[in-house]
Amino acid sequence: MRIGELSERTGTSRRLLRYYEEQGLIAADRCANGYRNYDDRFVDRVVQIRGLLDAGLPTRIIKQILPCLDKPRTIYFPDATPEMLATLERERDSMSDRIRCLSRNRDAIAEYLEAVRANA
Repeated sequence: MRIGELSERTGTSRRLLRYYEEQGLIAADRCANGYRNYDDRFVDRVVQIRGLLDAGLPTRIIKQILPCLDKPRTIYFPDATPEMLATLERERDSMSDRIRCLSRNRDAIAEYLEAVRANA
């Protein structure tokens, strides 16, 4: 698919997609006319990248995490410093906290909807 379609399917600007490509997070084949051509698998990859960026991770760490999202997995960690590992642990813990909060909120909304529907 071309960059415009990937942009539409992921809600990510073309400019950001080009940036992700520059950072080595995604890759495109080039058509004879020079247009980028992305594989369908990059739709999920871009969504994952956006989620990791939203979680506060820098692209240099995301680049190292991405192989963990693929199968078969080939994990490459030549420069995994103690600081990077500590950052990842903090981010993981923060995500877990947000997941617990979202789960509680989801359950509260579900309970509310159930009560409203039962009394309607």
